[in-house]
Amino acid sequence: MPFLVLLLATLLAPVPNPASAVLHAWDVDRSAAWAAGDPAALARLYTPRSPAGAADVAMLRAWQARGLRVVDLRMQLLAVETRRRTPDRLVVVVSDRLASGVAVGGGVRQPLPRDAVSTRRLVLVRVAGEWRVAQASPVRTTSPTVRSRNR
Repeated sequence: MPFLVLLLATLLAPVPNPASAVLHAWDVDRSAAWAAGDPAALARLYTPRSPAGAADVAMLRAWQARGLRVVDLRMQLLAVETRRRTPDRLVVVVSDRLASGVAVGGGVRQPLPRDAVSTRRLVLVRVAGEWRVAQASPVRTTSPTVRSRNR
């Protein structure tokens, strides 16, 4: 009987999505840049003219202007759909939300509120062997779980 249980568990286990691993590694690097308060490191995670990168760096600088850093930043991936993958380009639709983060500095230690689920189309390109976000655009979804939060 244990063999049958193991076999069924193996057959029914979700197949890992390679894009999820790319996004997770990217999120780890982003979290490190935010925790270090390093706009240059954060900007390197994006292509040079990425509007998403400019917005992320501007947000980091706004926190710095208040004398705060954001540590323990973690995104929760809820769904990842690969639309296109080549050796140097990855297009995915991802539903995620902020799972944790803590604002610290000047005697402040305040957990960030949990984020609502958002769905975006991301275009990542490989630059010098590293994945960089080139585009991030909102996606309207037909999922009843996510749809109400994307209006």
